Amino acid sequence: MRLGAVLSALRPALPLLLGLSLGCSLSLLRASWSHGAAEERCLAPGPPAPPARGDPPEAAEGRPGPGHEDFRPRIVPYYRDPNKPYKKVLRTRYIQTELGFHERLFVAVLTSKATLNTLAVAVNKTVAHHFPRLLYFTGLRSAKVPHGMVLVAHGDERPIWLMYETMNYIHQHFGSDYDWFYIMQDDTYAQAEQVKALVTHLSINQDVYLGRAEEFIGGDEQARYCHGGFGYLLSRSLLLKLHPHLDSCRNEILSVRPDEWLGRCIIDFLGITCVSQLQGQHYRTYELAKNTEPEKEEEEDFQAALAVHPVSDMTLMYRLHKQFSRIQLDRVYQEIQDLQMQIRNLTALTPAGEAGVTWPVGINAPFLPKSRFEVISWDYFTEQHLFSCPDGSPKCELSGASKADVSEIIESAVEQLNRLYQPLLRFSKRQLLNGYRRFDPTRGMEYTLDLLLEAATQKGHSHVLAKRVSLVRPLSKVEIIPMPYVTEATRVQLVLPLTVQDLDFVANFLDMFAMNTLDTHDNALLTLLFIYHPYDAQRVGQMDVFAGVKAMVGELEKRYADVKIPWISVKTEVPSQVKLMDIVSKKHPVDTLFFLASVWTEINMEFLNRCRMNTISNWQVFFPVHFQEFNPALVYRGEQTASSNTDFLKDGHFDRHSFAEACFYNSDYMTARTKLAADILDRDEVLESMEVFDVFLHYSGLHLFRAVEPGLVQKYTLRSCNPRLSEELYHRCVLSNLEGLASRSHLAMALFEQEQANST
Repeated sequence: MRLGAVLSALRPALPLLLGLSLGCSLSLLRASWSHGAAEERCLAPGPPAPPARGDPPEAAEGRPGPGHEDFRPRIVPYYRDPNKPYKKVLRTRYIQTELGFHERLFVAVLTSKATLNTLAVAVNKTVAHHFPRLLYFTGLRSAKVPHGMVLVAHGDERPIWLMYETMNYIHQHFGSDYDWFYIMQDDTYAQAEQVKALVTHLSINQDVYLGRAEEFIGGDEQARYCHGGFGYLLSRSLLLKLHPHLDSCRNEILSVRPDEWLGRCIIDFLGITCVSQLQGQHYRTYELAKNTEPEKEEEEDFQAALAVHPVSDMTLMYRLHKQFSRIQLDRVYQEIQDLQMQIRNLTALTPAGEAGVTWPVGINAPFLPKSRFEVISWDYFTEQHLFSCPDGSPKCELSGASKADVSEIIESAVEQLNRLYQPLLRFSKRQLLNGYRRFDPTRGMEYTLDLLLEAATQKGHSHVLAKRVSLVRPLSKVEIIPMPYVTEATRVQLVLPLTVQDLDFVANFLDMFAMNTLDTHDNALLTLLFIYHPYDAQRVGQMDVFAGVKAMVGELEKRYADVKIPWISVKTEVPSQVKLMDIVSKKHPVDTLFFLASVWTEINMEFLNRCRMNTISNWQVFFPVHFQEFNPALVYRGEQTASSNTDFLKDGHFDRHSFAEACFYNSDYMTARTKLAADILDRDEVLESMEVFDVFLHYSGLHLFRAVEPGLVQKYTLRSCNPRLSEELYHRCVLSNLEGLASRSHLAMALFEQEQANST
């Protein structure tokens, strides 16, 4: 009885015990097999074979050799020279810089006096923009550089000297930044996309000398050099090893052709010969015959070529580019069709079946809103007008990029219809009846067109009909725009214009400035700009309207002994932002980073860092859109205001009508201001209708970065709009005040309560 009770209690655990026993038994058996296999050798009896020449003992024993060191994690010890003073290390915000990554490909084009303005220009217009970095090298002295080209002139037209100086220049300026270096001549057409694809399939851990291998005249049969006319690829490791020997090669090796000279230098000092195939990748080339017609070339060698040589003139370069672009486009279309067919076949096997295929095939499905607030609205348009305008007006003329977009979409729709129905029917557009478009962030721009078409048959009969078509302009491959490097160590010079109407808010501004910048020792300074009305300026001796502000500044300077807050006094009736900035600009160095602030701005370190990062000298200016809180009297209506943590960026809006805040460099402002002065001559009254934003928009070629800034939060206040300003500036000020009152729901509730109070 007792044994039966024990067995019944252990019965649920029997499968677990059996599984453990079976697992242990199999493990013991496998261990014995492995031990036995390790003792047996599948080799003939005799002493072990020595490792191959040049192979390290580690490689012979099956362990990774020195060639695989780059794939092992290494700890780089930190070393600080005790003889040098300690300096705080500034850490970058970019992983690529922190880890020491290299760019992929650098391209050097060798040109000459005869071809600089012809073939070199053709190379620049066809393939240069497809490479991440491309420079032209010539032996001319003080050569005139064609527009849009970066030229390095060595001052000696001897071919060998040009090659020697070019290799030295590449090593000195780009040797530590790039993994691959592609050298070509300006009479070479290179397929940029295939060259970039080639380097992505090659290991950066080898010395690579890849190109069209040619034999030396009367030289060793095994040695080869890369023909310069078809371009050749050098790895970074080879360039670093070659550089110490360039001077010796220049003095000891005699050659007429620069590509032969370089090949002989690499062979003699590094023992590396040119190859046309490496790591399963082929460097395919094609030699053009005289009077070649690129449009009629159908050979596989031509279509698969990475480089084509020789190109005799600019016209042939453009024709080659057109033909290879057509070949590449046909390949892409064929790949798209194959992928779409595979998607259809695979989707039919899913639980959703054929109904799960989205249109267009391969493009993300349309966004499905979860509530009415997420619905993406459609914009209505015709061929002449748009009924959803940027400025909020109900109707505006279709122009610029929008007009070109609509015209292209209509042409594409008619072309697709003809492709589907020809030769039975031929469509031609008569009129666009209705047009709708919307931007879906998950897939792209969607269009729905109601077209009035005329359909003609093969027999000449025609009929007018209306047809609705849907089109999608999908989002293409996302590209990272290269931007100049910036850091957070730049000093920010705050500029605060003050009028008499701003006196009630100055104390809060100075308190926030002291707490968020002076207490934290942020690299920021402040300059005050006192704007006196002519009447107040005459009475400064008896009563200074800004005396209280100056006293506050004095208290701050006493509290922070190393801080000086200067001020500038200006007398004017119309405080033009441009005129005020002219005064400040002349009193600061050209490399000063300005932050033009308003008295309602609450300065914080987070925004100052974004001001530094988003403002790039000679490249970009930053105009943040601050967050404006609503009128608490209308939003809360006597209720207690919630804490700032729960209602952060809730009861307010981003004020897109305000351009009071701006971050820019003094040098950029001075350049744009010079162009403005040449345009308006002596008509200073024009400046009263402009802001700093208008100066950069119309008189500089810089990028204007306009974005919402959650770090700039302003309390509600009713701004005073100066009626003496231009009509546009005054209108924007009024709109800012009106939209800053409250949201529609809050205003509706306030009106409802007022009507109820009046009715009772």
